[in-house]
Amino acid sequence: MLILGINAYHGDVAAAILRDGELVAAVEEERFRRIKHYAGFPRDAIRSCLAMAGAEPRDIDAFAVSRDPKAHLWRKGLFALTHRPNLSLIRERAANAMSVRHLAEACAASMGLDEARVAPRMHYVEHHAAHLASTFFASPFEDAAVCAIDGFGDFVSTSTGIGRGSCIAIQHRVFFPHSLGLLYLALTQFLGFPKYGDEFKVMGLAPYGEPSFVDPIRQLVNVDDHGELALDLSYFTHWSGGMTMTWDDGEPEISRVFTPKLEELLGPARRPHEPLDARHEAIAASLQRVYEECAFKILRALHRRVRNPRLCLAGGCGMNSVANGKIRSETPFTDVYIQPAAGDNGTALGAALHTWHRSGGSRRFEMRHGYWGPQFDDAAIAEAIDARQAEIEASHCLRSRISSEPHLCEWTASRIADGNVVGWFQGRMEWGARALGNRSIVADPRRRDMRDVINVRIKFREKFRPFAPSVAVEALDDFFVDAVADPFMIQVYPVRPDKRDIIPAVTHVDGSGRLQTVSRETNARYWSLIQAFGRLTGVPVLLNTSFNENEPIVLTPGEALDCFIRTDMDVLVMGSHTLEKLGGRG
Repeated sequence: MLILGINAYHGDVAAAILRDGELVAAVEEERFRRIKHYAGFPRDAIRSCLAMAGAEPRDIDAFAVSRDPKAHLWRKGLFALTHRPNLSLIRERAANAMSVRHLAEACAASMGLDEARVAPRMHYVEHHAAHLASTFFASPFEDAAVCAIDGFGDFVSTSTGIGRGSCIAIQHRVFFPHSLGLLYLALTQFLGFPKYGDEFKVMGLAPYGEPSFVDPIRQLVNVDDHGELALDLSYFTHWSGGMTMTWDDGEPEISRVFTPKLEELLGPARRPHEPLDARHEAIAASLQRVYEECAFKILRALHRRVRNPRLCLAGGCGMNSVANGKIRSETPFTDVYIQPAAGDNGTALGAALHTWHRSGGSRRFEMRHGYWGPQFDDAAIAEAIDARQAEIEASHCLRSRISSEPHLCEWTASRIADGNVVGWFQGRMEWGARALGNRSIVADPRRRDMRDVINVRIKFREKFRPFAPSVAVEALDDFFVDAVADPFMIQVYPVRPDKRDIIPAVTHVDGSGRLQTVSRETNARYWSLIQAFGRLTGVPVLLNTSFNENEPIVLTPGEALDCFIRTDMDVLVMGSHTLEKLGGRG
């Protein structure tokens, strides 16, 4: 049975394909359109998934969509009657729901199928049910507590329950307009980061500040002992029609979601290009503190209900890696699973998994790695390099090919140890927001200046943004305190105090690191590179950041070449092919 999962007309639209319950391919549309968090219909992602599955559109048995316009209709009606929101809000939501209802038509048109064939095979899965399915049905657990926390989807912001075998029972929901994700969004905008998905910048900024605004921010939100969450709506505009959202083809846009009352509480909001000061850092630190307090209350209430030590977490807030790393110390949960596309992109996978299990399918899949996207062989890489030969020569690059993997890894490790910044392009592209060693920029974590070098000369982004350490799984305990293996780079842990001066480029200002553990089983070539660097330096850790420059992660060899040529990257390794700029930092 072939199931196509789709997230459409939302942020981070994506597609995923299951064959008989096993994931075959998953990819986000942004990688093709080159627009971050692309919203609309995932036309190219669908085509790519079909190609990776070796299937034709007519082979699809079920189309699973991570939205259900019919979900919670009575609650939506009650809200409209009670709160009487602006008509523009109602019209906007109705238009988006209509796009979802017409997905059979869009699928048929994009794949050259008759709509009469597609429509009976459409399965509409409530947004939060898809979130929960994306984590529990991909986890190694036979039973676990399940939780999804995000902005909103199908009128829900938080859902919790229990997963057992092939079933998930949702026991508790928090409905619109109350949302922990909306709280984080409002303060992210307040701090001058207006773009969709900018919340991770606030996470990076928070460790620089003192949490001196905790008490004022606590006035915005309350979570009781039962996990019921409520915002003080006088600080927010999203519920009354005072904001707009754009989910059509292109970058998602959300207008300002906080009212002037927030500025009365916290002082003037920062404009996007104004300097960051100590007040902004303190607000970021306080927001992160309050978010964690609320999230952990929700999780503790969930544990009291289900009495299960295992947790599967999803939703956009499931990408809050700082909080994720504290779950085991701040709640009774002892085992935590979060798949790498915990946000809305992952609902494409969740919709497909939900449909498989609802159709009677058994548990067959466990996501142990994040490499589910397209790949390019050495011939395709050579062709891309040949097509750009004149530009490559103009950039004063030495070109070579190293067919032996041990030699390739040793050669690359020596360049990294010499201080060069390396673009590392290998195998299948990563699924989710993190580069996990196949579309990565890698560098020496021992060099204190390396974070500034990459932020200023290659990534062209804020200096406060941290970089992640990729560590050979065998060395995890040597470098981190109370950490667990995490191949998806989605949890933050303290770097051991005696190692912070050894790997300063990947140690954040608060002594932490958002680690990725790498094993031979999940990524043999990247593991070999880390081990080669370890043999050379005594440090089996690499600085790892996504292969991009203010754009989605590169997908093709041509895009990797573009990024390499236009930035101050020193070395590019694609498959077995290498390019080295003369006069690099080594």
